[in-house]
Amino acid sequence: MPSSPEKFQVATVVSRKDYAADLWSIRVLPEARLEFKPGQYATLGLEDGVHRLHEKPYSIVSSPVEDEIEFFFELVPQGELTPVLHALKKGDTVMMRRQAKGLFTLDEKTGHKQHFMVSTVTGVAPYVSMARTVAAQIKAGQPTDLKFVMLQSASRSWELAYHEEMAALAKTGNWLHYIPTISRPWEDPGWKGEMGRAEDVLRKYLDQFRLSPSDTTFYGCGHPTMIENAKGILKRCGFTKESIREEVYWVPKKETK
Repeated sequence: MPSSPEKFQVATVVSRKDYAADLWSIRVLPEARLEFKPGQYATLGLEDGVHRLHEKPYSIVSSPVEDEIEFFFELVPQGELTPVLHALKKGDTVMMRRQAKGLFTLDEKTGHKQHFMVSTVTGVAPYVSMARTVAAQIKAGQPTDLKFVMLQSASRSWELAYHEEMAALAKTGNWLHYIPTISRPWEDPGWKGEMGRAEDVLRKYLDQFRLSPSDTTFYGCGHPTMIENAKGILKRCGFTKESIREEVYWVPKKETK
């Protein structure tokens, strides 16, 4: 079924950045402004040769204060959509649903001021949106009492997209603490930062920044195994489900017996 004009609009690619052979971001300009909250996602769609629409949701990287919408992708060679998205260049167009959705937004229910954000690879996208939004508010003269601790994990340092931007923001004040970590240092001998999977170093930073269940909300985004392992650690530390938020980017296939 072709895309419906009532539900979809055309978005034009205005720029592209490649981080690795299988990691890239694009910024698109939609026909009409997309309203969303940091952490939400937008659904992109592409029509095939027989006018069937293939669509999938992707977390938004940009801040709501920006006109352009940014997405960060990882290529799935046999995937339905990413191989086509990987071929996009400046000037190309995609279909985008007119309404953003998602509940993976900043916790406003508990009153917590500390937010512990853990991600793998493309899972950093919603946190960048959140950080950019707070940074824009501070720049506009609106001080914040929020504290972000962002732990970004990847196999190698060149997969840490937005590393330089987040590190720079972390130097603008005490509201953001940014920790990048890689899990395959033997493949990246030049790396001098933290090493280990996200769940391997998670408890270290819980303790270092005194992130307790009474004042902290945890966010896990990306690889489902990381999220499950992290939740186990957090629950043993006293975190309840009300203080744990998750955005799983895919559901692992069940093993057949």
